[in-house]
Amino acid sequence: MGLLAGLALFLFGIEQMTDALKVIAGDRMKSLLARLTTNRFKAVFAGAFVTSVIQSSSVTTVLLVGFISAGLLNLQQAIGVIMGSNIGTTVTAQIIAFKVTQYAPLLIAIGFALLFLSRNERIKHYGNMVMGLGLIFFGMQMMSGATEPLRNYQPFVELLTHLENPLAAIALSAAFTAIVQSSSATTGVIIVLASQGLIRLELGIALVFGANIGTCVTAMLAAIGKPREAVKAALAHVVFNVLGVLIWCPFIAWLALAVREISPSHGELVGAARLAAETPRQIANAHTIFNVANTLLLIGFTTPLAMLVERLVPTLRREPEPDGKLQYLNQITEHTPVLALDIVRAEVARLGGLSVAMLRAAFTPVVSGDVASIQHLRDRDDDVDRLHGELVKAVGRLSQQNLTDPQSRQLQQYMAAANYFEGIGDLIETSLCEIGMARNRQQVEISDETRDLLSTFHQRVTWSVEEALHAVANRKRQHAQNVIAAKAEITALADDAEAHLLKRLTADQPRRTQTFRIETDLFESYRRLYYFAKRIAKVIEEGDDSKAVEQTEIDPPADLSTGPALQPQNLV
Repeated sequence: MGLLAGLALFLFGIEQMTDALKVIAGDRMKSLLARLTTNRFKAVFAGAFVTSVIQSSSVTTVLLVGFISAGLLNLQQAIGVIMGSNIGTTVTAQIIAFKVTQYAPLLIAIGFALLFLSRNERIKHYGNMVMGLGLIFFGMQMMSGATEPLRNYQPFVELLTHLENPLAAIALSAAFTAIVQSSSATTGVIIVLASQGLIRLELGIALVFGANIGTCVTAMLAAIGKPREAVKAALAHVVFNVLGVLIWCPFIAWLALAVREISPSHGELVGAARLAAETPRQIANAHTIFNVANTLLLIGFTTPLAMLVERLVPTLRREPEPDGKLQYLNQITEHTPVLALDIVRAEVARLGGLSVAMLRAAFTPVVSGDVASIQHLRDRDDDVDRLHGELVKAVGRLSQQNLTDPQSRQLQQYMAAANYFEGIGDLIETSLCEIGMARNRQQVEISDETRDLLSTFHQRVTWSVEEALHAVANRKRQHAQNVIAAKAEITALADDAEAHLLKRLTADQPRRTQTFRIETDLFESYRRLYYFAKRIAKVIEEGDDSKAVEQTEIDPPADLSTGPALQPQNLV
């Protein structure tokens, strides 16, 4: 019971600390990963550093999948990061190997104080991180106390005797790691057993090898049902780790000899007491040497490794998601806000692209088209509504994650922009299309002069909505300011149109009153469309916190009239 409770606290502490670090350092880690992957050596350093800070190779893999999906990294560069992430995970073992469990209550108390006594959101996240670290140590302490009686428990000692076969030890450790979903937890248990003098160094090394394979099983299970990029990244992790274990398995005795030479010794102790004093540090050092040596041995083979993975998991031609479905957000775990916020923005920009395409196609059907063409235009709003609904549900799930205040504000801005883009689609459907239907029912024909004025107005309003879309996609204040500055021009055009329509009202032509009403409604609807664009622009201008949260650019499509899909490029 003590062992299970300690393991539960250990795993919970890792999860809590990882979640806090994702929030505190996630944006900077994401930026570092993107900048330091220009060659394989930088990629290894980036993977090692990011994983050692975030304390989770799983989070590093999630970031990698996002970058590969966005075209920022190729698989070869990702393999370098995976190699580095293995080195980063050894930091946990090194920390555990130091006798720091006695500080667990202090860390828990400090973390609790920061979490519950502070009103500052960032300090609360630091509290979560410190408390998580304290729970890791406290869990280690519980496991250590619970396993102490096993020294004299004959069935357990005999079980360990059967594990002298390295292959059996590797298999058992891999299975245990796959079950608990954490190689750090397995390494922690191994070090706890070593601290009680229950296992020798050679057995500890074999168990560490198994933990390295077991964590790959976790990655593969996590990749099931995910895009093929995720499967490739997970498989690359498997290939690298299994190759490393196969290379080192015949040399466990030599590795143990080398580790004993470089690790502190306690010659004054004998038997289990000496094992308990020396083995934990030796296992931690063996873990580090194993992963560093594997990286040095295989870093020159990233290209063949990438080619092997590409052959094992060939890229299939994938049709893009329908316009009314999320295209990017379901590719990235919503438990990683660092990337999810950028993907949300890509989806909002895609929603805006649908609205812009609908607006650009609206002029001819509304002003001179038949009922069928107007109905076709009206039906296009269904895709806008469906995508908006999917986005609302996804953002609702994301908002339940641990977000910093700037990230929460950013998410609110994106949803505000999404709501306005959806409002543009609704206005075209319920207002412009209805006016077009009324024009057909009443057999009204708009004059050439009015049509020219209306065309100019349509072009300027459409330009404003496009600028608002660029402002959202790239978070560029200049585009937003262009939309806001256009108010004077839009007002002048509306005034000119009003004067023209009043003058036309006195003309002696049939159905003059009905024509006046329809033409006036058209100009008023376009004016309201501009106000939607202006509200989007104000959301971006007033909510510009690009210094607080690392921003990325999303390239809008070259031709908004032919397709709304925006690619989430440069997720940096």
